[in-house]
Formats: sequence, structure tokens, C-alpha cells
Amino acid sequence: MDWQQLAQEVLERLGYDVLEASLKSAGRSRVFLVRLERKDERPVSVADLERASHVLSDELDRRELIEGAYRLEVESPGPERPLFTARHFERFMGLKVRVKSQQGNFTARIQGVRQGRVDFALDSGEVRSLELGSFKANLAEWPDTPR
Repeated sequence: MDWQQLAQEVLERLGYDVLEASLKSAGRSRVFLVRLERKDERPVSVADLERASHVLSDELDRRELIEGAYRLEVESPGPERPLFTARHFERFMGLKVRVKSQQGNFTARIQGVRQGRVDFALDSGEVRSLELGSFKANLAEWPDTPR
């Protein structure tokens, strides 16, 4: 089952984008974790999380996709927010991110986004340019104001 796709199908009509969705074992129980953001890029509220949780829970129960007991956790991205799309990197331009790539892991500031590539400025002054989709990145610092 593609949990990411399922969660996105259910929640996008409510105005949310699913950043992550996974079903994991936690001891003897299972946890279905979903991290989401609002399509309008406003901060995710507790009301948003409750709404998404109820709708997703109802749909999971209706489809009977998870056998037995499970715990559903719906969260905002949080301070270590994953970045995937060009728009994500544009929104957080200038902030530090942790990057994991085949060329190595590093922490740098987002310098620019162009033609499917993201430029990162390292503290040493070096600029690394990586193709979107060829690396993983998470915020290493949180903006002072919502973006």
C-alpha cells in the first residue's frame, strides 16, 4: 500500500498537502504517521490537525486497510520540516538546511532555486548545486515568522 498516496488523496480535497505518511511498528502496536501542510501555506493549526485526523481515520476505517489496532498521528511538519519541491525551497530561502546526498551530507543555507536545481551556500563560501529529487533535505533552523 502506498500510504503517502492514500493520505494525499483523502486530505488534498480538504486543502492539505501530505509531506510524509508511513505505517510503522511501535512495539506491539502500529502507528500511522502523517505530516501535512496547508496548500495556502498558512501555519497548520490544532483545528487543521483535528479535522485531517477525523477525515483520515474515517476513511481508513471505511476501507479497512489496516488490520487490528493502530494509532493515527497527524502532525504539522515541525522544526525539522522536510523539503521536497522547488516551492518548499523558495519558501525557506536563506535558512539553513541539513542535506543528505550521494555527494555527501552537509548543512548549508538555501541560496537559490532554478531550473530544477537548488543552490546551497556552505559556511566555507562554497556553493553546491543539486538536482531536485536527488537528495533529502530538512530545515536546520526555523524561521522567525511563518512562511
